[in-house]
Amino acid sequence: MCVLRIRVLKKKELADRYYEKKAIPSKTRPKGKLLWIHAASVGEAQSALRLIKEIRTLYPTASLLFTTGTITSSQLIDKSVKDECIHQFYPLDHPDWCKRFLDYWKPDAVLWMESELWPNMLHEIKKLHIPAVLVNARMSDKSFNSWIKINIFSESLLRCFTQILCQTEYDQEKYIALKAPNVIVTDNLKYSASPLKVSAEQFEDLNGTIQGRPCWLYASTHAGEEEIALELHKKLKKIIPDILTIIVPRHPERRVEIKALLKSENQNISFRNNKDILSKETDIYIADTLGELGIFYSLSQITCIGRSFSHDGGGGHNPIEAAQFRCAVLHGPKVQNLQEIYDDMHKEKAAIQVNTTDEFYEELLSLLTDRDKLKLYQDRAYSFSKSKENVISTVMENIKPVLQELEHNN
Repeated sequence: MCVLRIRVLKKKELADRYYEKKAIPSKTRPKGKLLWIHAASVGEAQSALRLIKEIRTLYPTASLLFTTGTITSSQLIDKSVKDECIHQFYPLDHPDWCKRFLDYWKPDAVLWMESELWPNMLHEIKKLHIPAVLVNARMSDKSFNSWIKINIFSESLLRCFTQILCQTEYDQEKYIALKAPNVIVTDNLKYSASPLKVSAEQFEDLNGTIQGRPCWLYASTHAGEEEIALELHKKLKKIIPDILTIIVPRHPERRVEIKALLKSENQNISFRNNKDILSKETDIYIADTLGELGIFYSLSQITCIGRSFSHDGGGGHNPIEAAQFRCAVLHGPKVQNLQEIYDDMHKEKAAIQVNTTDEFYEELLSLLTDRDKLKLYQDRAYSFSKSKENVISTVMENIKPVLQELEHNN
């Protein structure tokens, strides 16, 4: 309890909803069949949104409970599928709280996204014989090395899942080594994510303001990457005087930190959350809002994907979202969380890796000044995204046996 209150003070939990982390519900369980989908944070939640669309089509009368662990992911759900499901914060993995959660919500089936394996909750799911599938499963080398040391425990834990649908063969090998049942490869569900939503009105307004200025986007930035964007902008401006740099922070609440970082710079910097005007004099536009990334992918032909140069060790974010908008895709060297996607894109020459800020500058300048090269990388990225759209069909085919629990409402 004390830990949760401290997190509220630090604004890492919502003051009016932190008790959900103790499995005290804020919503009433609807009557009838209920499917529970758990996605830890924004990345996993974004993948789950595509699933929700398909599930709603096949099982329109079933209720959906969607749990996540972070404030940002809850905001994404409110913007995207608020009317499609009930959102609750996932309870901390205390045995009593896990039991209270399941006793209240009584899910008829569970879809668990990607990699978070909470022992007490999974034990309760298994004990209650609730059909469960681990979807878009991945496992880092670090996690595997930890689990293999307690193989008897991990084997029992993983047997709560009816099926485990892996992103890659490498992930499959790890789960099989841990003696998990029914492990297959379905590819990465992020490939099948629906394109991000775009407000036509907002797009037209911003596009008219930009008026064809050369621009580039740094998407989903983390600490350390705004400084890089600033330095690149200053170098580019010496050659392209009307260059516009757009930055979309992954966590908009970092705006205070970003303002402090940029305030001493001799640049015209506007913050969207302040309703600052984007004018022809604006050098750097900080889109510190949530749910508008699709607008900025639409506006920019060149995008660098964030958390690939960041101070936190990186890991990368999903490049498919940018590719779907026909952006030329750049990224730094730290993309280990989505390595398979980036490797696949590189095989098709559909993305450009830049390992240093000097390389970053050279590639940006080249794309901004060479129209043929820009179009080539735009077309390759878009073609790659289109070639992977059928992953959702494979996933849905494999989870149908579990979803059939939802066919007949009580």
